[in-house]
Amino acid sequence: MTLFERAKSPTPRLFKILRNIGLALASVGGTLLAAPIALPAIVINVAGYVAVAGGVLTAVSQVVVHEDMPQNPKPTVMKKEETEATEK
Repeated sequence: MTLFERAKSPTPRLFKILRNIGLALASVGGTLLAAPIALPAIVINVAGYVAVAGGVLTAVSQVVVHEDMPQNPKPTVMKKEETEATEK
C-alpha cells in the first residue's frame, strides 16, 4: 500500500481525534510564531516545538488505516481453459 493510498483510506475514529488535536497544536504554534508583538524567547521556542509536534501528530494520524482492510490483495490467476472460454 503506497503512502497516497494510505492517506486516502479511512482513518480510525481515535486517530481522527488525534489528527484534529495535531491540527489545533500546529495552528496555535504557528499563530504564536507569527504574532506581530514581541514575545519572550521561551514562548517563541515552545511555540516552535508545539507547531512541529502538531504537524507530526497530524501527519502520522492521517496515514493510519484500519487493520481489517487488505494490505496486498492477491491477484487471481485464471487457468488456460477459463481464459479460452472468456475469449469466445
